[in-house]
Amino acid sequence: MNQNQKQETMIEISNKQRFLEITAVLITAAGKFLFMDYLNWRFPFVAGASLFWICYVIYQSRRNKEILAYWGFRKDNFKKVLSMVLPFGLFAIAAFFAVGFYQGTINMTWHLIPILIMYPIWGTIQQFLLISLLAGNLQDMEGKKFNKAVIILFAAILFAAVHYPFWWLIGATFVLALFYGYVYLKARNLYVLGLFHGWLGGLFYYTVLNQDPFMDTFGKFL
Repeated sequence: MNQNQKQETMIEISNKQRFLEITAVLITAAGKFLFMDYLNWRFPFVAGASLFWICYVIYQSRRNKEILAYWGFRKDNFKKVLSMVLPFGLFAIAAFFAVGFYQGTINMTWHLIPILIMYPIWGTIQQFLLISLLAGNLQDMEGKKFNKAVIILFAAILFAAVHYPFWWLIGATFVLALFYGYVYLKARNLYVLGLFHGWLGGLFYYTVLNQDPFMDTFGKFL
């Protein structure tokens, strides 16, 4: 067992905390349907959820300095994880443009630039919730051994379901979550996953979906 593996397995977290974190993740996912889909409070929900979970990360990191690396906020394995994710990312981008060209839905606008800057932040938070707190906690639950494939599949189904009723997004996020779950349980690094989540997500809107998330989020303020 190498040093990185020891760091990931020596963190002591009670099952109670793990259950509470998983419950909070599920509540956050349910909040998407209420605040974003029903009330159309996209920006307040994203900002509020981001602030809450950032505060939680800060709080827990002050209690246990090693928990950040355990969750995947680490740089020591950045290149290793990047080498795993980069080919997938390049293939996905090529597929987005191919589908967009076929559909006639490619919509390149300067709005993409701020989205590619901001989305990785929200993407990292989403990966923290879905992969670290959901899949990671299920894998490391003391006294309970869940099959790794089942954990990855469950996380992927949840992530896809959150994007209902947009079928293109459901399919794309399901595939993304399957791959990300596999990568994370193999080598934990949220920076790489969050970065690619944000970039791929942003490009997907402007190529496959012909949507403008910048205007959807900030249009009412402009």
